[in-house]
Amino acid sequence: MITSEEKLAQLNQENTRLRQRVSELSDFIENASMPLHWVNGNGIITWANKAELDLLGYKKEEYIGAQIQDFHQDQDTIASILQLLASNEKVNDYPATLRCKDGSVKHVIINSSALMKDGEFIHSMCFTKDVTESLIAEERRNKLTALLAEKEERLRLALAATGLGTWDWNSESRNIHLSEQSKQILDIEADLKYVDDMLALIHPEDREYVFQQVKQLSDSNSDGHFEFTCRIVKNNTDSIAWIKVQGAAYFSDARRSRRIIGAIMDITDQKSAIAESAKLAAIVDSSYDAIIGKTLDGTVTSWNDAAENLFGYTSDEMIGESILKLIPPDRQSEEDYILGRMRQGYSIKHFETIRRTKNGKLIDLSLTISPIKNDAGEIIGVSKIARNITEKKQEERRKNAFISMASHELKTPLTTVLLSAQIMQQHTEMFNQSSALIGSKIEMQVKKMMAMIQDFLSMAEVEGGKLQLQKSSFTLFALMEECKSELSLLSPNHKIELLCDPSIAIFADRNKMAQVLTNLLSNAIKYSPSSKNVRIGCDIIADKLRIYVQDEGIGIDKSDQKNLFKPFYRVDNLNTSNISGFGIGLYIVAEILRCHGTAIELDSLKGKGSTFYFEFPLDHNLPEAKTLFTIDNSSFISKGLGRK
Repeated sequence: MITSEEKLAQLNQENTRLRQRVSELSDFIENASMPLHWVNGNGIITWANKAELDLLGYKKEEYIGAQIQDFHQDQDTIASILQLLASNEKVNDYPATLRCKDGSVKHVIINSSALMKDGEFIHSMCFTKDVTESLIAEERRNKLTALLAEKEERLRLALAATGLGTWDWNSESRNIHLSEQSKQILDIEADLKYVDDMLALIHPEDREYVFQQVKQLSDSNSDGHFEFTCRIVKNNTDSIAWIKVQGAAYFSDARRSRRIIGAIMDITDQKSAIAESAKLAAIVDSSYDAIIGKTLDGTVTSWNDAAENLFGYTSDEMIGESILKLIPPDRQSEEDYILGRMRQGYSIKHFETIRRTKNGKLIDLSLTISPIKNDAGEIIGVSKIARNITEKKQEERRKNAFISMASHELKTPLTTVLLSAQIMQQHTEMFNQSSALIGSKIEMQVKKMMAMIQDFLSMAEVEGGKLQLQKSSFTLFALMEECKSELSLLSPNHKIELLCDPSIAIFADRNKMAQVLTNLLSNAIKYSPSSKNVRIGCDIIADKLRIYVQDEGIGIDKSDQKNLFKPFYRVDNLNTSNISGFGIGLYIVAEILRCHGTAIELDSLKGKGSTFYFEFPLDHNLPEAKTLFTIDNSSFISKGLGRK
């Protein structure tokens, strides 16, 4: 039997062991690496271990006894946690953010449960796990993943923009993975399983060359880069395309396996462009015409052999130099006009001018000048074709000199004949009536010849650049009346109707305008043999004066109208075979009007008649007449530059 003393001793031993275990357990919890704390029903921290205090950097007196809400960054989070605990629900891996003493923030996960007694919440038991570093690492990983995805997308877009396709050949799997762009270039739908599948796409004439390239790469024991071009035959269309293949080979660290990564580009268009460029270069080099390229500021960029032969300068002497080197000082303003037209996108055809060779000789040239545009339509330069027309111009000068001399020589005897014919008509007492009639016919024919001679003289002046205007103010009605009277005598069977306000005056070369109206009236009479009605007049249309000559004759076909104002052009058909003329009258009309700053226009229907007209802008500020119209050539570009 155990005595009471023995029982007491055993009880003391048990209490001692129990206190020791409680002390050990308390010390374990107090010094555990996992942060722990208790919070009562009022949200006050009643206990926290050392790990909890170290995590947030507070002392016991700063932390224990304080409200737990004071240490939470997100008040909604702690309110939700306390509500769950008060409802005796467990909190598992609840994310939260805690404020440290130094102002930093800790990202934590909270696991907690409630200690309940008789249904009353006593305190919570909270485990706080610091996940700040892992969360930062996760955010960094997400940023890197997003950055990598962005760079991959940029690379994909860049490859798509350049037309590059990529491929990856693994020597172990022997599979050749192709990007979608590569499949489109090769005109296939799936990856290639073997090298032989790739070689089967190569053009037969290039297959051995490509095979040697692949074999050399396969036999190599070191990393290396490669590049080659070849032709392929597309399966679906049997068309031939050129591709450029490039890449690099890499061994693994243990040198047991090898990968070859590269790119494919379709260079068919480039090959075609190179071939076309070579063809054009050959044409340019072999051309008999000088072909010159220059920038929009007039700097020479290309110079063919014909240019060297024509001007005497080599390409080394001209490329990089100003084109003004070839232009005489008195013509250098032409270059400003030419470059201005080029910048506006216009071409200039058959522009006749004078240029200077290396030895100082002046030569006549016909220039055709066009703007050079890039793929975007932007003007980036100028192309000029120069043809030597010195001999042609000399021949024209000799011809014009001859025409001028012959015309002047013919005028003297014709004037004498004209005077004699007029005397025969005026002095019937000396000559009988028959002689007077003969004199009238002689006068009519002489005047026709003199008008023809005047046209030839005007043509020589135009082509020699010597057409001069002597302007004055005169009444348009009076000039039209003179032309009408003269033509009425020459063709009495036609009725010429004059429709013009007698008060209208114009400022122009009266003799030249008489030549214009006489030519137009003469043509109207000649080309309306059946109709007797011809009209000459003027109308005010909007802010312009329109002067016209109208007939009801045979009309002019559309196909002939575009050539009608060229020298020596005549409409050739059955209706015109008996009509005399050299085809220079309308050319002279067009040139005289061009020098006056206007242009001849035509409305005509075959079998319905024709209306020739030209217009001048109104000018109400001049006092010479009721309405004065100024014909000015100030907008006309001199030296053969053509219409503005």
